[in-house]
Amino acid sequence: MKHLLKLLDLTGEEIVDLLDLADRLKAENKQGVAHPILQGKCLGMIFEKSSTRTRVSFEVGIHQLGGYAVVLSSDGSQIGRGEPVQDTARVLSRYVDGIMIRTFAQEEVEALAQYGSVPVINGLTDFCHPCQVLADLQTIRAYKGGLEGRKLCFIGDGNNMMNSLIVGGLKTGMRVSVACPAGYRPPREILEFAVGYPERFEITDSPRQAVQGADAVYTDVWTSMGQEDERKAREAAFAGYCVDEELMALAAPDAMVLHCLPAHRGEEISEGVFEAHAGEIFEEAENRLHAQKAVLVRVMGA
Repeated sequence: MKHLLKLLDLTGEEIVDLLDLADRLKAENKQGVAHPILQGKCLGMIFEKSSTRTRVSFEVGIHQLGGYAVVLSSDGSQIGRGEPVQDTARVLSRYVDGIMIRTFAQEEVEALAQYGSVPVINGLTDFCHPCQVLADLQTIRAYKGGLEGRKLCFIGDGNNMMNSLIVGGLKTGMRVSVACPAGYRPPREILEFAVGYPERFEITDSPRQAVQGADAVYTDVWTSMGQEDERKAREAAFAGYCVDEELMALAAPDAMVLHCLPAHRGEEISEGVFEAHAGEIFEEAENRLHAQKAVLVRVMGA
């Protein structure tokens, strides 16, 4: 495993391997076991989008593995002044042992991997969020005892989260049902992938249909970073897509709720549902640390 650019690049077996490693690192960390696997190695972290969980979890994770991080923001480096990504890749490859980037365009992540000579990890793009979904799958597996045959439902925008959940869920044997308005569906590349799983994938504009019998119900903000000018139009389009008590009554009786955070209570999720499932949601947030440590070990540990 050279890079983590998108889950489409991985097999189901590779995803499960990362989850197994994440579980082991998590358990041993809580027992006080040290993991100096990346002793002395440096992770260059590029942030063109703001971050809380991604930055803290990667910085803590590389430190726990014996390495250290150098953080670059777009307003404090030549990246923000338009330096070509291929030049950035070739320069940073001579300084660091791996690159994590959180940015807008998926093409920028792919170019870093193409022109650089060190592992590249996608910390989020507008197209996908593979690290978050690894943490999500790790959480579902822990709460439900496995992924095979479980139903994952996503309610909301056909954004990077929906894209990665469709891919990660289907590749690990889950049934995946998503609900989004017609004008906010996932891109063609994701829908073409999902066509290969006709018995385990459903897309609809009805949240009530999608959530029927779901073991895990997932939602995300309706307006992502960079879409602020669309807020009013999106609020109108997603009216009726709130994960509230009425909608949850249609899911499995022991259904869990997940959210990648930050959450807008009263919009995509009700205050009551969020607080009733806060234990699951914040365990999911913690698992960003453990899942990303597994990725760091696999791509930088050779």
